[in-house]
Amino acid sequence: MKSLDYDLRYLNSGIEILEQYLISDEVFWPTSVSPPKGEPDYPRLTLDGLLLARAKITSRSITPDQEYKVREVITKFDLSRLQWKVAWEDKASKCYQTRARMWNNFIQEYQDNQQENADRYHYEVRLRVMLELLKPEIMQPSITETGLLISLDGYLKSILVYSGFIWDIDIQSGFPEKDYWFLYGKLPPFITKQ
Repeated sequence: MKSLDYDLRYLNSGIEILEQYLISDEVFWPTSVSPPKGEPDYPRLTLDGLLLARAKITSRSITPDQEYKVREVITKFDLSRLQWKVAWEDKASKCYQTRARMWNNFIQEYQDNQQENADRYHYEVRLRVMLELLKPEIMQPSITETGLLISLDGYLKSILVYSGFIWDIDIQSGFPEKDYWFLYGKLPPFITKQ
C-alpha cells in the first residue's frame, strides 16, 4: 500500500489543477506530480482517484506533525468541491459511468477465466470502491448504471470468499465492512458449475 505522503501529493496536485480538469470533458487528466522515492508512478488524475486518496488519508493514524498538513489539504479539497459544485457533479457522473463499465469488464473477464483473473481482484476492487465513493457526489446515477451495479454486486456476493480486510490495515477504519463489504474477501480461482 502507498504511504500517506503518496496520497497527500496526489491530492495536492489535483487541487492545483482541479478547475481545468472539472471544466474539461475528460475523465482522465494528466498530472506531473512525482511520487515519493520507491513508490509507483501516479495514475492519471480522476475525480474518483482524488476521492479515494482523500478517504485513505483520513483513515490513517497520523502523527501530530502530519496533522496540520492533512487538515490543510482536506480543507482545500472540500472547499474546491463546494466552489465547483455543478462541474463537480457533472464530472462525478462521467467518472461513475466510466468506472461502472470498467468494473463490469473486470467481472466479465473473471467469469470468462476465473483462474487467470482471481488474483487481479485485490487491485481491480478499487473500481468498486471508487463507485461507492462517487455515489454521494452525484444527484442520481442513471438507471442503467444502478441496475448494472446491483447485478454485479449480487453476483459478487454469491461467490466472494470472506478473508478479512484485503487492503493495508492502516486504512481499514475508513472502509467499514458494512459499506465496503467487497474489501473483506477475495475471488475464488475456480467456481464449480452446478
